[in-house]
Amino acid sequence: MQVLQVQLEVGVDPAEVGRARRWARSRLAGSGIGADEPVAETLILLISELVTNAVVHTGCPAVLRMLFPAAPASPVRVEVADASQAPPAPRHAHRDETGGRGLELVDGLADRWGWQPEGAGKQIWCEVDRGQAPAPAPALT
Repeated sequence: MQVLQVQLEVGVDPAEVGRARRWARSRLAGSGIGADEPVAETLILLISELVTNAVVHTGCPAVLRMLFPAAPASPVRVEVADASQAPPAPRHAHRDETGGRGLELVDGLADRWGWQPEGAGKQIWCEVDRGQAPAPAPALT
């Protein structure tokens, strides 16, 4: 099966998260996924969470990859690889905490997600089925 793979190197500056979102939006449009499609907003939110985790928790540069299979019914895959060997640590944030919900959001929005070693670090990945993307979660307050 043919797969279009695009990637972006992400620095450790938190401003890189916004740059990654803008880059991802343009790549989604280029792959035929419209900005107004629910799958697009879900993927942007997932990318934002995974890139934020890499930038904030590892202090290492990362690589964001998006994989678009040629078959329209195939899932879109997002991967974020970094140089940290520490596995992702999901946690349950208390109601008044402003952070700590990233992997909960990933778990709730992605159809599948996981992580694996990659080189000297790790890769966290998620997949979203194109025709059945869940609606983006409401903002947590």
